[in-house]
Amino acid sequence: MTAYFRNLPFFAILIFVASGAMFIPAAVATGMQDFATGRVFFYTAMMVGMGAILLGFACQTPRRPPSERSHLASLFLAYLWLPLVLALPMDQAVRNTYFINVYLDMVSALTTTGAEVFDPERLAPAVHLWRGLVGWFGGLLIWITAFAVLAPLNLGGYEVTSEATVQGKIVNARGQMRAAGASERLRKHAVRLTPIYAGLTVVLAVGLTAGGEDPLVAAIHAMSTLATSGISPVSGLAERPVGMFGEALIFVFFLFALSRRTYSSGAGRELRERLTKDREIRLALFAGIVLPTLLFVRHWFGAYEVHELADGEAAVSALWGAVFTVISFLTTTGFVSEAWGDARAWSGLQTPGLLLVGLVLMGGGVATTAGGVKLLRVYALYKHGVREMGKLIYPNSVAGAGRLGRRIRREGAYIAWVVFMLLVLSIAVVMVGLSSTGLDFEVSTILAISSLTTTGPLASVAGAEPIDYFLLSDIAKLICAGAMIVGRIETLVMIALLNPAFWRD
Repeated sequence: MTAYFRNLPFFAILIFVASGAMFIPAAVATGMQDFATGRVFFYTAMMVGMGAILLGFACQTPRRPPSERSHLASLFLAYLWLPLVLALPMDQAVRNTYFINVYLDMVSALTTTGAEVFDPERLAPAVHLWRGLVGWFGGLLIWITAFAVLAPLNLGGYEVTSEATVQGKIVNARGQMRAAGASERLRKHAVRLTPIYAGLTVVLAVGLTAGGEDPLVAAIHAMSTLATSGISPVSGLAERPVGMFGEALIFVFFLFALSRRTYSSGAGRELRERLTKDREIRLALFAGIVLPTLLFVRHWFGAYEVHELADGEAAVSALWGAVFTVISFLTTTGFVSEAWGDARAWSGLQTPGLLLVGLVLMGGGVATTAGGVKLLRVYALYKHGVREMGKLIYPNSVAGAGRLGRRIRREGAYIAWVVFMLLVLSIAVVMVGLSSTGLDFEVSTILAISSLTTTGPLASVAGAEPIDYFLLSDIAKLICAGAMIVGRIETLVMIALLNPAFWRD
Protein backbone atom coordinates (compact mmCIF):
# COMPACT_ATOMS: atom_id res chain seq x y z
CA MET A 1 0.00 0.00 0.00
CA THR A 2 2.87 2.37 0.77
CA ALA A 3 4.40 1.71 -2.64
CA TYR A 4 1.01 2.37 -4.24
CA PHE A 5 0.77 5.89 -2.81
CA ARG A 6 4.43 6.63 -3.44
CA ASN A 7 3.99 5.92 -7.15
CA LEU A 8 0.94 8.14 -7.53
CA PRO A 9 1.37 11.05 -9.95
CA PHE A 10 0.60 14.59 -8.91
CA PHE A 11 -2.88 14.75 -10.47
CA ALA A 12 -3.98 11.50 -8.79
CA ILE A 13 -2.91 12.84 -5.39
CA LEU A 14 -4.99 15.96 -5.97
CA ILE A 15 -8.05 13.86 -6.82
CA PHE A 16 -7.60 11.80 -3.65
CA VAL A 17 -7.40 14.99 -1.58
CA ALA A 18 -10.50 16.41 -3.31
CA SER A 19 -12.41 13.21 -2.62
CA GLY A 20 -11.49 13.24 1.06
CA ALA A 21 -12.41 16.91 1.41
CA MET A 22 -15.93 16.25 0.10
CA PHE A 23 -16.74 14.18 3.18
CA ILE A 24 -16.41 17.27 5.39
CA PRO A 25 -19.37 19.24 3.93
CA ALA A 26 -21.26 15.95 3.71
CA ALA A 27 -20.87 15.48 7.46
CA VAL A 28 -21.74 19.13 8.19
CA ALA A 29 -24.86 19.01 6.02
CA THR A 30 -25.98 15.78 7.68
CA GLY A 31 -25.43 17.28 11.12
CA MET A 32 -27.57 20.30 10.11
CA GLN A 33 -30.25 17.89 8.81
CA ASP A 34 -29.74 19.03 5.23
CA PHE A 35 -29.80 15.44 4.03
CA ALA A 36 -30.17 16.24 0.32
CA THR A 37 -26.95 18.28 0.25
CA GLY A 38 -25.21 15.73 2.46
CA ARG A 39 -26.07 12.90 0.08
CA VAL A 40 -24.79 14.89 -2.90
CA PHE A 41 -21.38 15.44 -1.33
CA PHE A 42 -21.17 11.91 0.06
CA TYR A 43 -22.02 10.15 -3.19
CA THR A 44 -19.76 12.43 -5.20
CA ALA A 45 -16.91 11.79 -2.76
CA MET A 46 -17.35 8.05 -3.17
CA MET A 47 -17.45 8.33 -6.96
CA VAL A 48 -14.40 10.62 -7.17
CA GLY A 49 -12.50 8.43 -4.69
CA MET A 50 -13.20 5.31 -6.73
CA GLY A 51 -12.00 7.10 -9.85
CA ALA A 52 -8.81 8.16 -8.07
CA ILE A 53 -8.14 4.57 -6.95
CA LEU A 54 -8.52 3.28 -10.51
CA LEU A 55 -6.27 6.04 -11.84
CA GLY A 56 -3.73 5.13 -9.21
CA PHE A 57 -3.66 1.50 -10.36
CA ALA A 58 -3.30 2.64 -13.97
CA CYS A 59 -0.29 4.80 -13.07
CA GLN A 60 1.72 2.13 -11.23
CA THR A 61 3.77 1.22 -14.29
CA PRO A 62 7.40 2.44 -14.35
CA ARG A 63 7.92 5.78 -16.06
CA ARG A 64 10.70 8.25 -16.72
CA PRO A 65 11.83 10.49 -13.87
CA PRO A 66 10.01 13.80 -14.19
CA SER A 67 11.91 16.79 -15.52
CA GLU A 68 11.50 20.43 -14.57
CA ARG A 69 8.82 20.98 -17.17
CA SER A 70 6.61 18.15 -15.87
CA HIS A 71 6.25 19.84 -12.48
CA LEU A 72 5.20 23.15 -14.00
CA ALA A 73 2.92 21.49 -16.54
CA SER A 74 1.23 19.45 -13.79
CA LEU A 75 0.64 22.58 -11.74
CA PHE A 76 -0.82 24.48 -14.68
CA LEU A 77 -3.05 21.61 -15.81
CA ALA A 78 -4.27 21.10 -12.24
CA TYR A 79 -5.85 24.55 -12.28
CA LEU A 80 -7.61 23.67 -15.55
CA TRP A 81 -9.13 20.26 -14.81
CA LEU A 82 -9.30 20.04 -11.02
CA PRO A 83 -12.13 22.63 -10.81
CA LEU A 84 -14.14 20.30 -13.06
CA VAL A 85 -13.91 17.63 -10.35
CA LEU A 86 -14.52 20.08 -7.52
CA ALA A 87 -17.59 21.47 -9.28
CA LEU A 88 -19.40 18.11 -9.45
CA PRO A 89 -20.99 18.17 -5.97
CA MET A 90 -21.65 21.90 -6.06
CA ASP A 91 -23.42 21.64 -9.41
CA GLN A 92 -25.85 19.09 -7.94
CA ALA A 93 -26.24 20.99 -4.66
CA VAL A 94 -26.98 24.41 -6.19
CA ARG A 95 -29.16 23.19 -9.07
CA ASN A 96 -30.99 25.42 -11.55
CA THR A 97 -27.75 26.88 -12.87
CA TYR A 98 -25.36 26.38 -15.75
CA PHE A 99 -22.25 24.33 -15.12
CA ILE A 100 -20.06 27.21 -16.31
CA ASN A 101 -21.17 29.25 -13.29
CA VAL A 102 -20.10 26.50 -10.92
CA TYR A 103 -16.84 26.01 -12.81
CA LEU A 104 -16.03 29.73 -12.56
CA ASP A 105 -16.78 29.63 -8.85
CA MET A 106 -14.48 26.65 -8.31
CA VAL A 107 -11.67 28.17 -10.39
CA SER A 108 -12.09 31.34 -8.36
CA ALA A 109 -11.88 29.40 -5.10
CA LEU A 110 -8.97 27.14 -6.09
CA THR A 111 -6.89 30.09 -7.31
CA THR A 112 -7.77 31.96 -4.05
CA THR A 113 -9.46 34.69 -6.08
CA GLY A 114 -12.71 34.47 -4.12
CA ALA A 115 -15.03 36.02 -6.70
CA GLU A 116 -18.65 35.93 -5.56
CA VAL A 117 -20.53 34.24 -8.42
CA PHE A 118 -23.68 33.21 -6.52
CA ASP A 119 -25.81 35.17 -4.10
CA PRO A 120 -24.80 33.95 -0.61
CA GLU A 121 -28.44 33.47 0.39
CA ARG A 122 -28.87 30.99 -2.45
CA LEU A 123 -26.25 28.55 -1.17
CA ALA A 124 -26.66 26.10 1.68
CA PRO A 125 -24.23 26.31 4.64
CA ALA A 126 -22.47 23.12 3.54
CA VAL A 127 -21.92 24.59 0.06
CA HIS A 128 -20.41 27.72 1.63
CA LEU A 129 -18.13 25.46 3.63
CA TRP A 130 -17.13 23.65 0.44
CA ARG A 131 -16.19 26.95 -1.23
CA GLY A 132 -14.11 27.87 1.80
CA LEU A 133 -12.43 24.45 1.85
CA VAL A 134 -11.53 24.66 -1.84
CA GLY A 135 -10.05 28.12 -1.31
CA TRP A 136 -8.16 26.88 1.74
CA PHE A 137 -6.81 23.91 -0.19
CA GLY A 138 -5.81 26.23 -3.03
CA GLY A 139 -3.80 28.32 -0.59
CA LEU A 140 -2.07 25.24 0.78
CA LEU A 141 -1.30 24.11 -2.76
CA ILE A 142 0.41 27.44 -3.43
CA TRP A 143 2.42 27.20 -0.22
CA ILE A 144 3.69 23.71 -1.05
CA THR A 145 4.37 24.16 -4.77
CA ALA A 146 6.12 27.49 -4.19
CA PHE A 147 8.81 25.68 -2.19
CA ALA A 148 8.79 22.37 -4.06
CA VAL A 149 8.39 23.51 -7.68
CA LEU A 150 8.89 27.24 -8.19
CA ALA A 151 11.81 27.86 -5.82
CA PRO A 152 14.20 25.31 -7.43
CA LEU A 153 13.40 26.83 -10.84
CA ASN A 154 13.93 30.42 -9.63
CA LEU A 155 10.34 31.38 -10.42
CA GLY A 156 7.49 32.89 -8.46
CA GLY A 157 9.58 35.74 -7.05
CA TYR A 158 12.64 33.72 -6.05
CA GLU A 159 14.40 34.94 -9.18
CA VAL A 160 14.83 38.40 -7.62
CA THR A 161 17.32 37.21 -5.02
CA SER A 162 18.64 34.15 -6.85
CA GLU A 163 22.35 34.05 -7.56
CA ALA A 164 21.70 32.71 -11.06
CA THR A 165 22.45 35.04 -13.97
CA VAL A 166 19.38 36.23 -15.83
CA GLN A 167 20.50 38.56 -18.59
CA GLY A 168 21.72 36.73 -21.64
CA LYS A 169 21.84 33.26 -20.09
CA ILE A 170 19.45 30.43 -19.37
CA VAL A 171 18.89 29.73 -15.70
CA ASN A 172 20.04 26.19 -14.99
CA ALA A 173 18.20 24.70 -12.02
CA ARG A 174 19.01 21.03 -12.55
CA GLY A 175 21.51 21.05 -9.73
CA GLN A 176 18.85 22.28 -7.34
CA MET A 177 16.25 19.62 -8.13
CA ARG A 178 16.26 15.94 -7.27
CA ALA A 179 15.24 13.37 -9.85
CA ALA A 180 12.12 12.18 -8.07
CA GLY A 181 8.44 11.80 -8.77
CA ALA A 182 6.08 14.64 -8.08
CA SER A 183 4.49 12.84 -5.14
CA GLU A 184 7.90 12.25 -3.53
CA ARG A 185 9.11 15.80 -4.24
CA LEU A 186 6.06 17.43 -2.74
CA ARG A 187 5.60 15.08 0.22
CA LYS A 188 8.47 16.56 2.22
CA HIS A 189 7.14 20.10 1.94
CA ALA A 190 3.55 19.00 2.51
CA VAL A 191 4.49 17.26 5.75
CA ARG A 192 6.36 20.35 6.95
CA LEU A 193 3.91 23.08 5.91
CA THR A 194 0.46 21.50 6.32
CA PRO A 195 0.53 21.40 10.16
CA ILE A 196 1.58 25.06 10.26
CA TYR A 197 -1.12 26.09 7.80
CA ALA A 198 -3.84 24.05 9.51
CA GLY A 199 -2.76 25.12 12.99
CA LEU A 200 -2.91 28.82 12.13
CA THR A 201 -6.37 28.32 10.62
CA VAL A 202 -7.67 26.57 13.74
CA VAL A 203 -6.26 29.27 16.02
CA LEU A 204 -7.95 32.05 14.04
CA ALA A 205 -11.25 30.14 13.81
CA VAL A 206 -11.28 29.53 17.56
CA GLY A 207 -10.48 33.17 18.23
CA LEU A 208 -13.31 34.40 16.00
CA THR A 209 -15.73 31.95 17.59
CA ALA A 210 -14.69 33.10 21.07
CA GLY A 211 -15.41 36.66 19.96
CA GLY A 212 -19.04 35.79 19.26
CA GLU A 213 -18.98 34.76 15.61
CA ASP A 214 -21.01 31.82 14.32
CA PRO A 215 -18.71 28.75 14.27
CA LEU A 216 -19.29 27.97 10.59
CA VAL A 217 -18.76 31.60 9.53
CA ALA A 218 -15.69 31.81 11.76
CA ALA A 219 -14.20 28.69 10.16
CA ILE A 220 -14.80 29.97 6.63
CA HIS A 221 -13.39 33.42 7.41
CA ALA A 222 -10.34 31.81 9.02
CA MET A 223 -9.73 29.66 5.96
CA SER A 224 -10.25 32.66 3.69
CA THR A 225 -7.76 34.75 5.66
CA LEU A 226 -4.96 32.17 5.56
CA ALA A 227 -5.63 31.47 1.88
CA THR A 228 -6.18 35.19 1.06
CA SER A 229 -9.27 34.17 -0.90
CA GLY A 230 -11.73 36.55 0.75
CA ILE A 231 -14.52 33.95 0.55
CA SER A 232 -17.37 34.71 2.93
CA PRO A 233 -20.79 33.13 3.45
CA VAL A 234 -22.19 36.47 4.62
CA SER A 235 -20.69 38.88 2.05
CA GLY A 236 -17.86 40.10 4.25
CA LEU A 237 -17.25 41.40 7.74
CA ALA A 238 -19.86 44.16 7.87
CA GLU A 239 -22.36 44.01 10.75
CA ARG A 240 -20.91 40.84 12.22
CA PRO A 241 -21.26 40.16 15.98
CA VAL A 242 -17.50 39.78 16.39
CA GLY A 243 -17.09 43.44 15.37
CA MET A 244 -13.74 45.23 15.50
CA PHE A 245 -12.23 42.47 17.65
CA GLY A 246 -12.63 40.02 14.78
CA GLU A 247 -11.11 42.47 12.33
CA ALA A 248 -8.13 43.01 14.63
CA LEU A 249 -7.65 39.25 14.94
CA ILE A 250 -7.81 38.75 11.18
CA PHE A 251 -5.44 41.69 10.75
CA VAL A 252 -2.76 39.86 12.75
CA PHE A 253 -2.95 36.84 10.45
CA PHE A 254 -2.48 39.03 7.37
CA LEU A 255 1.18 38.96 8.36
CA PHE A 256 1.53 35.44 6.94
CA ALA A 257 0.63 36.74 3.49
CA LEU A 258 3.29 39.46 3.59
CA SER A 259 6.44 37.37 3.93
CA ARG A 260 7.41 33.71 3.79
CA ARG A 261 9.77 34.30 6.73
CA THR A 262 6.79 34.38 9.08
CA TYR A 263 6.42 30.61 8.79
CA SER A 264 9.79 29.40 7.46
CA SER A 265 12.40 30.97 9.73
CA GLY A 266 12.01 29.12 13.00
CA ALA A 267 11.01 30.96 16.16
CA GLY A 268 12.34 33.10 18.95
CA ARG A 269 14.84 35.92 18.74
CA GLU A 270 16.17 34.89 15.33
CA LEU A 271 12.67 35.10 13.86
CA ARG A 272 12.08 38.57 15.32
CA GLU A 273 15.37 39.83 13.92
CA ARG A 274 14.64 38.44 10.46
CA LEU A 275 11.14 39.91 10.42
CA THR A 276 12.35 43.37 11.41
CA LYS A 277 14.90 43.28 8.58
CA ASP A 278 12.60 41.64 6.03
CA ARG A 279 12.26 43.81 2.92
CA GLU A 280 8.69 42.74 2.17
CA ILE A 281 7.37 43.44 5.65
CA ARG A 282 9.04 46.83 5.73
CA LEU A 283 7.48 47.75 2.40
CA ALA A 284 4.08 46.49 3.60
CA LEU A 285 4.39 48.56 6.78
CA PHE A 286 5.23 51.59 4.68
CA ALA A 287 2.07 51.10 2.59
CA GLY A 288 -0.02 50.35 5.69
CA ILE A 289 1.10 53.56 7.40
CA VAL A 290 1.48 56.08 4.60
CA LEU A 291 -1.72 55.41 2.63
CA PRO A 292 -4.14 55.44 5.63
CA THR A 293 -2.37 58.55 6.92
CA LEU A 294 -2.89 60.32 3.61
CA LEU A 295 -6.56 59.38 3.64
CA PHE A 296 -6.84 60.56 7.22
CA VAL A 297 -5.01 63.86 6.69
CA ARG A 298 -7.02 64.65 3.57
CA HIS A 299 -9.97 65.34 5.87
CA TRP A 300 -8.37 68.67 6.76
CA PHE A 301 -6.68 69.50 3.47
CA GLY A 302 -9.33 68.32 0.99
CA ALA A 303 -12.97 68.99 0.38
CA TYR A 304 -15.27 66.88 2.55
CA GLU A 305 -19.02 66.91 3.03
CA VAL A 306 -19.78 64.78 6.10
CA HIS A 307 -19.24 67.20 8.98
CA GLU A 308 -20.74 64.96 11.64
CA LEU A 309 -17.72 62.64 11.43
CA ALA A 310 -15.43 65.31 12.87
CA ASP A 311 -15.14 63.77 16.33
CA GLY A 312 -12.63 61.54 18.08
CA GLU A 313 -14.53 58.26 17.90
CA ALA A 314 -15.31 58.66 14.23
CA ALA A 315 -11.69 59.61 13.54
CA VAL A 316 -10.37 56.43 15.17
CA SER A 317 -12.97 54.36 13.32
CA ALA A 318 -12.06 55.95 10.00
CA LEU A 319 -8.34 55.42 10.59
CA TRP A 320 -8.83 51.76 11.52
CA GLY A 321 -11.08 51.16 8.51
CA ALA A 322 -8.40 52.56 6.22
CA VAL A 323 -5.55 50.56 7.80
CA PHE A 324 -7.42 47.25 7.77
CA THR A 325 -8.71 47.62 4.21
CA VAL A 326 -5.33 48.72 2.86
CA ILE A 327 -3.50 45.70 4.31
CA SER A 328 -6.37 43.40 3.32
CA PHE A 329 -6.14 44.40 -0.34
CA LEU A 330 -2.36 44.49 -0.24
CA THR A 331 -2.47 40.79 0.67
CA THR A 332 -5.12 40.35 -2.09
CA THR A 333 -7.58 38.98 0.48
CA GLY A 334 -10.22 41.60 -0.23
CA PHE A 335 -11.95 41.82 3.15
CA VAL A 336 -13.45 45.28 3.65
CA SER A 337 -13.58 46.73 7.13
CA GLU A 338 -16.93 47.66 8.59
CA ALA A 339 -15.46 51.13 9.13
CA TRP A 340 -14.35 51.52 5.51
CA GLY A 341 -17.43 53.63 4.82
CA ASP A 342 -16.35 56.02 7.58
CA ALA A 343 -12.85 56.13 6.09
CA ARG A 344 -14.23 57.06 2.68
CA ALA A 345 -16.50 59.71 4.14
CA TRP A 346 -13.69 61.07 6.31
CA SER A 347 -11.32 61.42 3.37
CA GLY A 348 -13.99 62.71 0.98
CA LEU A 349 -13.19 60.04 -1.63
CA GLN A 350 -16.40 58.64 -3.09
CA THR A 351 -14.76 55.87 -5.17
CA PRO A 352 -11.24 55.12 -3.93
CA GLY A 353 -10.98 52.28 -6.43
CA LEU A 354 -7.67 53.46 -7.88
CA LEU A 355 -6.04 53.15 -4.46
CA LEU A 356 -7.27 49.57 -4.04
CA VAL A 357 -6.24 48.68 -7.60
CA GLY A 358 -2.72 49.89 -6.92
CA LEU A 359 -2.54 47.82 -3.74
CA VAL A 360 -3.63 44.56 -5.35
CA LEU A 361 -1.16 45.11 -8.19
CA MET A 362 1.63 45.30 -5.62
CA GLY A 363 0.43 42.10 -3.98
CA GLY A 364 1.86 40.25 -1.00
CA GLY A 365 5.01 38.29 -0.27
CA VAL A 366 6.91 35.73 -2.30
CA ALA A 367 5.93 32.09 -1.62
CA THR A 368 2.72 33.16 0.11
CA THR A 369 -0.89 32.76 -0.91
CA ALA A 370 -1.12 36.39 -2.02
CA GLY A 371 -1.20 37.40 -5.68
CA GLY A 372 -0.05 40.50 -7.54
CA VAL A 373 3.45 41.48 -8.63
CA LYS A 374 4.84 40.57 -5.16
CA LEU A 375 6.40 42.96 -2.68
CA LEU A 376 9.94 41.72 -3.24
CA ARG A 377 9.77 42.63 -6.92
CA VAL A 378 8.38 46.07 -6.06
CA TYR A 379 11.23 46.50 -3.59
CA ALA A 380 13.77 45.56 -6.28
CA LEU A 381 12.33 48.16 -8.64
CA TYR A 382 12.42 50.75 -5.86
CA LYS A 383 16.07 50.04 -5.01
CA HIS A 384 17.02 50.16 -8.67
CA GLY A 385 15.26 53.52 -9.05
CA VAL A 386 17.00 54.94 -5.99
CA ARG A 387 20.36 53.74 -7.28
CA GLU A 388 19.80 55.28 -10.71
CA MET A 389 18.84 58.63 -9.16
CA GLY A 390 21.96 58.48 -7.03
CA LYS A 391 24.10 57.91 -10.12
CA LEU A 392 22.65 61.05 -11.69
CA ILE A 393 24.30 63.04 -8.90
CA TYR A 394 27.40 60.86 -8.39
CA PRO A 395 28.03 58.99 -11.68
CA ASN A 396 31.18 57.26 -10.39
CA SER A 397 29.78 56.22 -7.01
CA VAL A 398 29.91 52.61 -5.79
CA ALA A 399 26.84 51.35 -3.97
CA GLY A 400 27.03 49.17 -0.88
CA ALA A 401 24.66 46.55 0.58
CA GLY A 402 26.87 43.63 -0.48
CA ARG A 403 26.43 40.98 -3.16
CA LEU A 404 22.74 40.40 -2.45
CA GLY A 405 21.99 44.11 -2.63
CA ARG A 406 23.74 44.37 -5.99
CA ARG A 407 21.85 41.30 -7.20
CA ILE A 408 18.51 42.88 -6.25
CA ARG A 409 19.34 46.22 -7.88
CA ARG A 410 20.64 44.69 -11.11
CA GLU A 411 19.36 41.29 -12.26
CA GLY A 412 16.58 41.29 -9.67
CA ALA A 413 15.22 44.63 -10.85
CA TYR A 414 15.58 43.52 -14.46
CA ILE A 415 13.46 40.40 -14.04
CA ALA A 416 11.03 42.27 -11.76
CA TRP A 417 10.46 44.80 -14.52
CA VAL A 418 9.90 41.97 -17.01
CA VAL A 419 7.29 40.42 -14.71
CA PHE A 420 5.58 43.77 -14.20
CA MET A 421 5.39 44.44 -17.95
CA LEU A 422 4.08 40.91 -18.55
CA LEU A 423 1.33 41.61 -16.03
CA VAL A 424 0.48 44.90 -17.75
CA LEU A 425 0.34 43.18 -21.13
CA SER A 426 -1.83 40.43 -19.66
CA ILE A 427 -4.21 43.04 -18.27
CA ALA A 428 -4.43 44.67 -21.70
CA VAL A 429 -5.14 41.32 -23.41
CA VAL A 430 -7.84 40.38 -20.90
CA MET A 431 -9.39 43.84 -21.15
CA VAL A 432 -9.62 43.53 -24.94
CA GLY A 433 -11.20 40.10 -24.59
CA LEU A 434 -13.76 41.31 -22.05
CA SER A 435 -14.52 44.44 -24.06
CA SER A 436 -15.26 42.27 -27.10
CA THR A 437 -18.08 40.65 -25.09
CA GLY A 438 -19.83 44.01 -24.68
CA LEU A 439 -18.46 45.22 -21.34
CA ASP A 440 -17.43 48.85 -20.99
CA PHE A 441 -13.90 50.07 -20.29
CA GLU A 442 -14.23 50.48 -16.51
CA VAL A 443 -15.82 47.09 -15.93
CA SER A 444 -13.29 45.36 -18.19
CA THR A 445 -10.39 47.02 -16.39
CA ILE A 446 -11.64 46.08 -12.92
CA LEU A 447 -12.43 42.48 -13.90
CA ALA A 448 -9.04 42.05 -15.61
CA ILE A 449 -7.08 43.35 -12.63
CA SER A 450 -9.30 41.48 -10.18
CA SER A 451 -8.75 38.17 -12.00
CA LEU A 452 -5.03 38.52 -12.72
CA THR A 453 -4.22 39.58 -9.16
CA THR A 454 -6.55 36.90 -7.69
CA THR A 455 -8.57 39.49 -5.77
CA GLY A 456 -12.22 38.70 -6.53
CA PRO A 457 -13.75 41.13 -3.98
CA LEU A 458 -12.12 44.02 -5.86
CA ALA A 459 -14.98 43.83 -8.37
CA SER A 460 -17.45 44.78 -5.64
CA VAL A 461 -15.65 47.84 -4.26
CA ALA A 462 -13.33 49.27 -6.91
CA GLY A 463 -15.95 50.83 -9.19
CA ALA A 464 -18.88 53.13 -8.69
CA GLU A 465 -21.21 50.11 -8.78
CA PRO A 466 -20.51 46.49 -7.77
CA ILE A 467 -19.90 44.08 -10.64
CA ASP A 468 -21.90 40.85 -10.62
CA TYR A 469 -19.96 37.88 -12.03
CA PHE A 470 -23.18 35.91 -12.42
CA LEU A 471 -24.53 38.37 -14.99
CA LEU A 472 -21.49 38.12 -17.28
CA SER A 473 -21.77 36.29 -20.59
CA ASP A 474 -20.39 32.77 -20.87
CA ILE A 475 -17.41 33.98 -22.92
CA ALA A 476 -16.63 36.65 -20.33
CA LYS A 477 -16.78 34.05 -17.56
CA LEU A 478 -14.34 31.80 -19.39
CA ILE A 479 -11.99 34.74 -19.98
CA CYS A 480 -12.12 35.60 -16.27
CA ALA A 481 -11.46 31.97 -15.34
CA GLY A 482 -8.46 31.83 -17.65
CA ALA A 483 -7.15 35.11 -16.26
CA MET A 484 -7.47 33.77 -12.70
CA ILE A 485 -5.36 30.74 -13.61
CA VAL A 486 -2.72 32.85 -15.37
CA GLY A 487 -2.66 35.26 -12.45
CA ARG A 488 -2.23 32.45 -9.96
CA ILE A 489 0.73 30.74 -11.64
CA GLU A 490 2.05 34.03 -13.13
CA THR A 491 2.74 34.90 -16.75
CA LEU A 492 6.46 34.23 -16.35
CA VAL A 493 5.71 30.57 -15.59
CA MET A 494 3.48 30.41 -18.66
CA ILE A 495 6.32 31.71 -20.83
CA ALA A 496 8.67 29.16 -19.28
CA LEU A 497 6.23 26.40 -20.24
CA LEU A 498 6.04 27.70 -23.82
CA ASN A 499 9.81 28.16 -24.21
CA PRO A 500 11.22 25.47 -26.60
CA ALA A 501 14.62 25.60 -24.88
CA PHE A 502 13.00 24.86 -21.56
CA TRP A 503 11.19 21.82 -22.94
CA ARG A 504 14.37 20.38 -24.47
CA ASP A 505 16.03 17.78 -22.24
